[in-house]
Amino acid sequence: MARTFRRKHAQHPISELNVTNLIDLGFTLLIIFMITTSAKQEQSIPVNLPSESRSPQVKPDKDARYVAIAIDARGNFYLENRPTPVSFSELKVRLHEYATSARVPIIRIQGDAKLPYEKVVQLMDELKKNNLLKFTLDTQTPG
Repeated sequence: MARTFRRKHAQHPISELNVTNLIDLGFTLLIIFMITTSAKQEQSIPVNLPSESRSPQVKPDKDARYVAIAIDARGNFYLENRPTPVSFSELKVRLHEYATSARVPIIRIQGDAKLPYEKVVQLMDELKKNNLLKFTLDTQTPG
């Protein structure tokens, strides 16, 4: 008696698609875009920051919201790393909006090394008027 080892069911094509490689590609592209976007935002305004000596840095709070205000060598104000300068009156309005928002931001002052000191004092005075008392002065370390 001979026995046959054939399947009773006909073979059908696999209807599932393996998308693991596509997901890996998507995450890789996402990481590349995140890195290039953050690097581009930091370098959009041509400000030559003053230098300071190396010192231990304090880790920033993860939940803190930061707003960058840059002042170039000619005294033009730039808000939130946008490439177009804003007038001082417009800056006053935006600072008032920040002060009345639910999450009050920490202001990052990025002043050019050749900037007249008067412009920094003018900005700090406006911050004080709006009760925005948490701010940092950005610098660079030599080397």
